[in-house]
Amino acid sequence: MRQQHGMALNRVIDLPLDKLNPRTSAWPVPAGRISRRFLIGLTLMAGLIFFTSAWRLNPLCFKLSPLAFGLMILYPYLKRFTWVCHFGLGLVLACAPAAGWLAVTGHWDPAIWPLSLGVLFWVAGFDILYALLDLDFDRAHGVYSIPQRFGCEKALTFSGFCHLLAVFGFGWFGMFTGRGVWFWIGWLLVAALLIYEHRLVRPSTLNRVNRVFFTINGWISVSFFLFTILDLKGSL
Repeated sequence: MRQQHGMALNRVIDLPLDKLNPRTSAWPVPAGRISRRFLIGLTLMAGLIFFTSAWRLNPLCFKLSPLAFGLMILYPYLKRFTWVCHFGLGLVLACAPAAGWLAVTGHWDPAIWPLSLGVLFWVAGFDILYALLDLDFDRAHGVYSIPQRFGCEKALTFSGFCHLLAVFGFGWFGMFTGRGVWFWIGWLLVAALLIYEHRLVRPSTLNRVNRVFFTINGWISVSFFLFTILDLKGSL
């Protein structure tokens, strides 16, 4: 529900830009097929469920819920004034594994940090790739991003470095928690898929970005989850 809340909130805040951008102007909200009022209502409902769920989980989750909510509000505005906005999105989604851990255990654990850092850099890396699709629009309308600031080639380098850090973070988590063979098979698969992403996307093949963003990243998340579950089952 937190993800749906954040996505709906993002669409409300970004609506003026989405209407101007040729790539997004035909989306349901900018095109008027879904009203802004409905989207705001959906956002408020999701927010209510989010805070209620955090309250029902445990005191620590409820105390931290305003921080997670604030980050979701802040992220869409970052692109208005800084090219590090991709790391803002990474930070928002990095809260997810931390929140899941806290929901189950009710307390902090050092293992949260490498896992969350891995997610942060993984998300930032693929968001940089996604921003390549709006490079011309961002330059014309003063929207900040790493591609807008540094150009396509350097943006690809930034993205690759972020994904290298992501692989390191996931590996650090595996070593820290003493994971077994199944986890490391999943880790190698994640690394291979990230390498594949960067072989697909070049300045001359930006038409493949959507495939990388939506399809291959889906394979990464599902594969890593399944292999981690297999590893946990094997250690029981």
